[in-house]
Amino acid sequence: MATTPTIPSVIIDNIERVRAQICEAAATSGRSGQDIRLIAVSKTQSLAAVQAALSANQEDFGENTIQDARKKIDHLLNNTAVWHFIGHLQNNKTKYLPGRFQWLHTLDSLSLAKKIDGCLGKSGQTLSVLIQVNVSNDPDKYGVDNNSLPELIETILNEDLKQIQLKGLMTIGKLGASQSEQKTAFDLLREQRDKMAESFELPSFTELSMGMSGDYLLAIESGSTMIRVGSRIFGARNKPE
Repeated sequence: MATTPTIPSVIIDNIERVRAQICEAAATSGRSGQDIRLIAVSKTQSLAAVQAALSANQEDFGENTIQDARKKIDHLLNNTAVWHFIGHLQNNKTKYLPGRFQWLHTLDSLSLAKKIDGCLGKSGQTLSVLIQVNVSNDPDKYGVDNNSLPELIETILNEDLKQIQLKGLMTIGKLGASQSEQKTAFDLLREQRDKMAESFELPSFTELSMGMSGDYLLAIESGSTMIRVGSRIFGARNKPE
C-alpha cells in the first residue's frame, strides 16, 4: 500500500515545482530564474510548515499580520529566513518591524514612512521598502494611485529618512480581472518603476513585487522580480487564531 506523503514532503515538492515553473517562465521572457525572488507566503501557516519550507532552502517568507508573524519569526531569529511584511501596516504596529522584518512591500503614505523611520532609528536597522500602488484603482485594495506616486516618492526623499531604502513598487492584482487586464496592470507597474527610477535618479529602485499563486507566471512575463506564492506551496490557508 502506498504511503500518504507527509505535509513537510508535500511542501518541499511544491516549492521545487514552483521553482521549476519560475525558471521556465523566466527563460521564455529572456531572463534567468535567479532574477526572480520567490516569497513563500506563510500567513496563517504553522511554524512547522515554515520549518518544512526552510528545509527546502526556501529563504524568503511573507506575512501580512504582525500578530501571526511574531509567533513564527521570534522562534526563528537565528535562522536564515528573510521576512517580508506584505499586508496593510497600521501605524501602531510599526514598532514590531525592527529586528524581525527586512522588507516592507506596502508603504503607501508619508506618515507611515516617517513612523517606520522613527522606529527603525532607535534600533539602527534599515528596511528595504516597496511602495504599494493601486494600479487598477480597485476600491477594495490599499495603495497609492498612479497619479499620486511621483509626489509620494518626492516627499519621502525630501524628508531624507535615513532608515528607509526605497527599492521599487508592489501591487496586488484585481480580484476577478481577466488575464488581459492583469497583464495591462503588471505592464503599467513596470513602466512606473522605470519612470520613477529615472526621474528621481534611484539606481536601486529595481524591484517589482507582483504576482501571486494565481497569476505569478503572467507577472514574470511582465518583469516581476518578486512573486508572492502561498497556496501553491502550503496548500489551503489555515484560519487565523
